Amino acid sequence: MIYFNVPPVAGGEEENIRDAIRSCKISGDGKYTKLCSRWLEKRTGTAKALLTTSCTHATEMAALLLDIKEGDEVIMPSFTFVSTADAFVLRGAKAVFVDIRPDTMNIDETRIEEAITEKTKAIVPVHYAGVPCEMDTIMEIAGRYHLKVVEDAAQGIMSSYKGKTLGTMGDFGCYSFHETKNLSMGEGGALLIKNESDVEQAEIIREKGTNRSKFFRGEVDKYTWVAPGSSYLPSELNAAYLYAQMEKAEEIYNDRMRSWNRYYELLKPLQDEGILELPYIPDECVHNAHMFYIKTADLAERSNLIEFLKSRGIMAVFHYVPLHSSPAGKKYGRFSGNDVYTTGESERLLRLPMFYGLAAGDQEKIADTIYEFYKGR
Repeated sequence: MIYFNVPPVAGGEEENIRDAIRSCKISGDGKYTKLCSRWLEKRTGTAKALLTTSCTHATEMAALLLDIKEGDEVIMPSFTFVSTADAFVLRGAKAVFVDIRPDTMNIDETRIEEAITEKTKAIVPVHYAGVPCEMDTIMEIAGRYHLKVVEDAAQGIMSSYKGKTLGTMGDFGCYSFHETKNLSMGEGGALLIKNESDVEQAEIIREKGTNRSKFFRGEVDKYTWVAPGSSYLPSELNAAYLYAQMEKAEEIYNDRMRSWNRYYELLKPLQDEGILELPYIPDECVHNAHMFYIKTADLAERSNLIEFLKSRGIMAVFHYVPLHSSPAGKKYGRFSGNDVYTTGESERLLRLPMFYGLAAGDQEKIADTIYEFYKGR
């Protein structure tokens, strides 16, 4: 069996966890949480990186920091995970969905401006598959209309746009360290904060509405409840697991990139023949090999290929069902303009097995099986 995903293990996770246990500090914001945060700050150049229990919670923190309220509108693609919308819908906002670009599957930056109303509060670009959105245009629109930008960079660790790290161009950036991501802590995430002026409030929200972070730094002699908040701190055990992978992040990145390039070389003849499509990476973008997908002719062909691969012991999966077509999407959101590409392109997309340590021989088997499927047709 060739699994779709195998959670990354860099080698130092168990020792780090044992070290955390021996420290008698496993509840969060200990040695390893601080090491992970410093790694992110150094790597990205962001003003502050706060480790969270998930990317979902990082996005919820961003919504709280933006003071999203009932009646506000937030622009985002429909082709994304539910957390992108949930974070804002929970605050009473309406999700305003716009179409995607068929080449990158990212939000179509040329459709954002027409979706803006007097109720619009923020734009949430989603960097699909770790391939950056067209951020210059998005930031220019946001600046002109005085809107905030929250980058959903759940899949974007170590990717960049014109030399700028994903998650650092908007007001806030949100990372995921779920078991399917390039770097993992099982469940977890991080909030990247661009402006120093937002850091103190973010710390308060993350610490259940208290100024506990200031207390630990010796800035106040006791901590107390100062604002609404919640508990967004991950366990120190999770952070210990993650830091082992951060120490080998370049090795993991290079391994995944080799696998991504190998897929591309193996399957390019099928694209050249017009049988399927492969991912497109714009020149100004550096991606992180988070995902390798192909696009079939249509939904029926994709379904048949999934079953064919499964019959050969290969797990390949489709991705998001567009949010605007879901019951909650219809209730809490609306689609701006026409759905020219979102549904059609999402129905064609098929993700192939992709993880750290994926064997070259397994990739060759996957490619051979895909060739076999199309030869039979």
